[in-house]
Formats: sequence, structure tokens, C-alpha cells
Amino acid sequence: MKKIYPDAKSALDGLLFDGMTIAAGGFGLCGIPELLIAAIRDAGTKDLTVASNNAGVDDFGLGILLQTKQVKKMMSSYVGENAEFMRQYLSGELELEFNPQGTLAERMRAGGAGIPGFYTKTGVGTQIAEGKEHKDFDGETYILERGIVADISIVKAWKADDTGNLVFRKTARNFNPPAATCGKICICEVEEIVPRGSLDPDHIHLPGIYVHRLIEGQHEKRIEQRTTRKREDS
Repeated sequence: MKKIYPDAKSALDGLLFDGMTIAAGGFGLCGIPELLIAAIRDAGTKDLTVASNNAGVDDFGLGILLQTKQVKKMMSSYVGENAEFMRQYLSGELELEFNPQGTLAERMRAGGAGIPGFYTKTGVGTQIAEGKEHKDFDGETYILERGIVADISIVKAWKADDTGNLVFRKTARNFNPPAATCGKICICEVEEIVPRGSLDPDHIHLPGIYVHRLIEGQHEKRIEQRTTRKREDS
């Protein structure tokens, strides 16, 4: 099965449609599939539901899909770095399904593992629990969370071989593995595609069985917040 495509546009060909659900890897601007996000913007696909820890910043990452009003709903944990995200939510232009961070990761993992739902104590007694099934186990109350299954997942890895075995680099692994598994079709962008057999099997973070399409590209790797201090002369 040929998995390598020449660019993000061709890798998404035939997969995009209005109203679809997309699971996106990344945390802040770390490990985000920036090339695929840009290609979705250029395709003009709208009314999207996007499951992602956050929505990037105003002019980068998923933030560019908010700028073009292509996103209808976000399923996220954190929105604090994106002013347009907050503006659209507070003005009623954007639906938001808040998820505790671990719950969102587990919802993606569960969807990828074929688990329709699971019970967790996280969120009990808060707005997170409103409208959800409650159940007691051993005298403790839990709420039911549903697994996430997306139409496609878009993720970023460091290296891949031509079969789609993936290696992530340090903290850029973050949400990428669970996001990759919960998509019906997974598209991954990487910095380098290496020959088959050159990856140590013990170093592979995600088996190629989960990855359907691959692209190799150059990445900006923008820093979300740069904090410096004035140099002190000695």
C-alpha cells in the first residue's frame, strides 16, 4: 500500500467534506501538523468540528482555520493563547466542548481502541458533568465520557519509514499518538522519511498500521511564547 504523497494537498485529496470531524495532534505550537492545517484552510472546507488540545495562536496552527471561520466547533482543553478563539466563543460564533486534558487524551485513545465510552472521576461535581451519565463504583461517583472517532486525523512526527511507522521527537509526541489512532484515516507529516528497516523497532512510537498517508516537508516550528531577559555585562 503506497502511503507517501508529494504534498499536503494531495494527501488530503478525496477526504475533506463540509461538516466533518478532525482530530489534530499537537500541544500549543509543539508538534502541530502545520502543513496539513494550511492545506485544509486552502481547500475551504467549512463547518468543521476539531478535536485538539487547543487551537494554536491567532495567526498560526489551528488559529488560521478560526480566522477564516471554517471551524464550527472545538473540542479542547485550553483556549488561553488564542484571542480569536475566545472572541468567537464569547460572541456565540463558535461552539466549544471543554474537556479536561487527560479526559480529551483518553477519549481519543478510547476511540482508536474501539472503546465507545469510559467512566472517570474527573469533572464530577462541575459543569463538565452536566448532562452526562453518573454511575457509582465502590462508593465513588464517576461520569461517562464517550470515545472520539474522527473522520480524519492529522498529526506531526519527526521520522517515518515508507510503511508509516512513526517516531516522535521528545515533547512533540504529546497528543499526536492518540489523535492518530482515533481517525478513520490518519494523515501524517514528518520531517524525514527514512528507508524501510532503518528504524529500530524498539524506538517506534506508533506502528504504521494506524497511518494511511504520509508527507515529508519543511516546518517553521514557531515558538509560542519567547521569554528573554536583558543580558548582564560582566
